[in-house]
This record gives sequence, C-alpha cells and structure tokens, in this order.
Amino acid sequence: MADIVSLLLPFFGLILIGYAAAKATKQPAEALGWLNTFIIYAALPALFFKLVSRTPIEELTRVDFILTDIAATYAVFILLFVIGRLLRRNSLADCTIQSFAGAYGNIGYMGPGLALLALGEGAAVPVALIICFENALHFIVAPALMAAAGDDKRSAGRLAADIARKVALHPFILSTAAGFAVAALHIDQPLAFQRLVDYLAQAAAPCALFAMGVTLALRPLKRIPAEIGYIVPAKLILHPIAVFLALTVVGGFEPVWIQAAVLLACLPTATNVFVIGQQYGVWQERASATILITTVLSVVSVSLWLIAIRSGFLPLQLFP
Repeated sequence: MADIVSLLLPFFGLILIGYAAAKATKQPAEALGWLNTFIIYAALPALFFKLVSRTPIEELTRVDFILTDIAATYAVFILLFVIGRLLRRNSLADCTIQSFAGAYGNIGYMGPGLALLALGEGAAVPVALIICFENALHFIVAPALMAAAGDDKRSAGRLAADIARKVALHPFILSTAAGFAVAALHIDQPLAFQRLVDYLAQAAAPCALFAMGVTLALRPLKRIPAEIGYIVPAKLILHPIAVFLALTVVGGFEPVWIQAAVLLACLPTATNVFVIGQQYGVWQERASATILITTVLSVVSVSLWLIAIRSGFLPLQLFP
C-alpha cells in the first residue's frame, strides 16, 4: 500500500497544488492560456516523439492492439449512447457528450506520467499508441455526431475537410507520426536535439497535472446531472474492465501493454469533453461536473486499479 501511495501522492498532489493555487491567486481562466499552449504544442508532443522514436519499429505496428483497445472503448461509448437515447430520451447531441464523458479518459494529461511512473519505460509504446489513435478517432466521431444532430451547420464537404485538418495537424498526431518516421528510418538524432526533447518531455507531466488542477478550480460544481449515476461507474470501472477483457481474450500482448491500457482506461473524464460541449453549446455545466466528480473519485478508483495491477490480481491470460 505504501508503494501505491508513493506513486499517487506526487501525481494527484500536483493536481491538488494546481487547484489550491487557482483558488488562492484568483487568476482568470485566460491566465492559463500560455501554459496550456506549452503543454499541447511543446511538452506533450516532445514526450510522444521521444517515446515513439526510440522504440523498435516492429513494436509500433501492433494494429491488433490498437483495434482491440478502440473496440473496447467504443463498446462503452455505444452502451452509454443507447442508455441516454432509449432510456433517458436525451437528444442526440446530449447523448454524444454523455457517451464521451464515460469513454474519453484524460489520457493526454494524466496518462503518460502515471503509466511511466507505475509501469516503467515498457509502457511507453502502448501509451503513445492509445493516446494518438484514440484522440484521432474522438476528433472524428465528435463533429460527425454533432453534424448528425444538427448542431454543426457546416456543409458535409467543409465538415470532412475540417475534421481531416484537425486530425492531421494536431500536435499529438504530428509528433507521433514524426516518431514513427524516425524509428522506421533509423535516423540518428543530434545530441543537442535529443537534449531539447528530453527537457521538454520532462516538463510534460508536472505542467499538465498542475494545469488540470487549475482547470478544475476554475470550473465550480454547479449542476450535477442525473446521468452521473451511471456515467461515473462506466468511466472508472466498466471502461477498464472492458479494455482488460478485450485484450486478454484476444491475447498475444505483452503484460505491460495490457496493464498500460487498463491504467489509461481507468482515468477520469477528459477535460476535452467539456471543450466539445462548450464548442457546440451542449451539456456544458454537466460535463464540467462530471469531470470534477470523476477526478475526485479517481483518487480511490485509480489506487484500487494500481493495487490490482501491481499485485498480480488481474490475470493476463483468461484462457490457457
């Protein structure tokens, strides 16, 4: 237990420091702009490039791993969508944000730091692949469903072009693609460049977690949705279980890859869910409440998942 506390204290401690700093200094939300810019356009891309570019190319081509992980994630997404649409009678736009709240974890800001800290360098490749491909698919699914709901007024051609540009030019995607190219072509990186990438990568986790704490403080809990009763357990419990079952049933993956995928799946709702809701004027306050509640509760749930992973409680092969 002390081992788990030593892992999670600095991790969630940084979020708490960011939260306390925002409450104490009363800085406006705009003050966070340049820090978020640094995280999204410099620190995290440098981390993803570093992880991927220094990995043998054969480990980067596990299409079976990516497809299995995404299938499990979107099984949870579809389940929540059906519940919201058929049982709760919510609008298609509301169901979209609710489903993302239960299936889109904070993998970009929280994933790399926690997975590498808990599982070591062996988790680097699966973490980078999951973040890259899941984010790319989320960037496609969200505007497509919002267009179907009628909340996106762009023409079909303009929508497709905007989606393609957003995916292709996102810093996470570009940095991962550059890492793939370097790994595939065995390009030797100059020492000065490697050091720059290392410095930026080392700043990724602390800055991202601090910024997350600030963001939570600037979005007070105003409106708790009724759907929170099933979205929270879906995100913190069902999602990691679905990922674990899918990967172990398919089989053939290194234990650390399964552990990394489960750890990323158990993370709380991504702050991007609020951004999507805000962009379309849908379920904004309730998305903010879901992010805050899942983040607070994840202190316990992530601890329990870490205990299960590190104690060997989770079998990594269901069928001998």
